[in-house]
Amino acid sequence: MFDYLIVGAGFAGSVLAERLASVQNKKVLLIDRRAHIGGNAYDCHNEHGILIHRYGPHIFHTNSAEIFNYLSRFTEWRQYQHRVRAMVDGRLLPIPINLDTVNELYGLHLTPDGMKEYLASIAEKCEHVRTSEDVVVGSVGRDLYEKFFRGYTRKQWGLDPSELDAQVTARVPVRFNRDDRYFTDTYQAMPARGFTHMFENMLDHPNIKILLNADYREVRDEVSFDQLIFTGPIDEYFDYTFGRLPYRCLEFKHETHHRPVFQPAPVVNYPNEYAYTRVTEFKYLTGQDHPLTSVVYEFPKSEGDPYYPIPRADNAALYKRYQALAANTPGVHFVGRLGTYRYYNMDQVVGQALTVFSRLAQTTRAEALASA
Repeated sequence: MFDYLIVGAGFAGSVLAERLASVQNKKVLLIDRRAHIGGNAYDCHNEHGILIHRYGPHIFHTNSAEIFNYLSRFTEWRQYQHRVRAMVDGRLLPIPINLDTVNELYGLHLTPDGMKEYLASIAEKCEHVRTSEDVVVGSVGRDLYEKFFRGYTRKQWGLDPSELDAQVTARVPVRFNRDDRYFTDTYQAMPARGFTHMFENMLDHPNIKILLNADYREVRDEVSFDQLIFTGPIDEYFDYTFGRLPYRCLEFKHETHHRPVFQPAPVVNYPNEYAYTRVTEFKYLTGQDHPLTSVVYEFPKSEGDPYYPIPRADNAALYKRYQALAANTPGVHFVGRLGTYRYYNMDQVVGQALTVFSRLAQTTRAEALASA
């Protein structure tokens, strides 16, 4: 008999398994339909011995000391600040857009104040900001929108920015200095021995049993458990009662090159001419010393494993119908990007899982007091 059956061995499921097992002494069965733990953050060595991220780049960053300190129990860190370039008009330019981006693209010599004045002069202000296009055009104008955002967004989401909620491009800031870091969070680092090693340490507890290559529907009637934590797609759990929640999927093309370096930045975005959205070179992320190098090309698609909930008002309304079903399903807790249909970063998923654990722990304490 298990206290908890947890479906999905990514961040949400693994954090909850660890907390429930180590803090509350609960017996946990953690299952995943894939052949490994770690979810999309899974990394491994390829046939050449290069550490790669199988499901695209995962770069850890957070402003939360609580989240960083929690994960530090299971890994040492390699300090890493992520940088991205975008291939625009045949040049590799810093993204997010900063002072160097504008000066290099247009042959200008603007100061920070001059850049503010310049962008203000070309911005097309929108009285009612509703879409991603409204956000970007209202911030940097039509030309920069077309060069950096529109094509990339169309490929990434399969929709024009005018069809997507404002939150999509609100994640990408504009900087009026030369700071070319992709993130500015207080804590920016990579697990020193990789994400999978961190997950292995997290799940190394006698109260946690792990079952891989296992689908929830094949296991639920074969295992005795008290409560269920579900980190898979919430619409799948309810047999798509109201229809499928739309997701954007990805296809990855991995390549190894017989040279030390492939490209001049960890990630190069391709907003316009190419079918892929970005190319990542893993050795920048991992710090690995190796005579060869490995990269991955990302091709967004409409079918496949769900990666990104598509942020549109009609999708949010559909999710709320499933959320109402979830609220009336006792003993089942939905967590994570797929379980709550949210476009979360890794640290946000960890934070959500820690919050859910606190709620579960409070409920257990209350039940113990009531029965005392």
